[in-house]
Amino acid sequence: MINRIRDIRRAKNLTLADVAERCAPPTTAQTIGRLETGMRNLSLVWMNRIAAALEVAPELLVRAEAEPPAQFVARLAENGAEALSSPRDAILPSVLGGDGALMALAVEVGAGEYRAGDQVWCRRAEPADFARLLNRDVLAPRSGGRFAFGRMIDRTPRGDGGSRIALLPPGPGQRQVVIDNPPWLAFTEMLVRAL
Repeated sequence: MINRIRDIRRAKNLTLADVAERCAPPTTAQTIGRLETGMRNLSLVWMNRIAAALEVAPELLVRAEAEPPAQFVARLAENGAEALSSPRDAILPSVLGGDGALMALAVEVGAGEYRAGDQVWCRRAEPADFARLLNRDVLAPRSGGRFAFGRMIDRTPRGDGGSRIALLPPGPGQRQVVIDNPPWLAFTEMLVRAL
């Protein structure tokens, strides 16, 4: 099992000392650091204490080595959706279930109904399911490791079995993006917004 304490702590902008202080009873930052790095075994008691301090379900602190983590693959910036220089693990909200790989889009610059700081969770769909994604916001891969994000407003089947899709990016004044034969689309399933 892989320990995810550090990823969750960093995603919540907490220091080792913050987590140590939030534990009941409080502990030291050094102990939390040793638990994070695996220098000290993560017992069930410690797992419950740290999960309560981080305000997450205890099962989120560990994951199986074979299980690929959900990842942030793109960010929504001033010029639209952009690929991250390298994907990073994302903390999965416990309410998401279902089929298809999950990925997340980090919104850095507000556009349309999306605000800076939002996390947009998307579920991957294969070409056979594209027709049901009309009028949904989707993340679409483009050539060169790039992405497009927007409302899917059109899907035109092609003679070779592929399809051409049209996306309308969020925010005013943005031009329609047409993508020829995307291998997959990821439709928005959950918006996570800090209060």
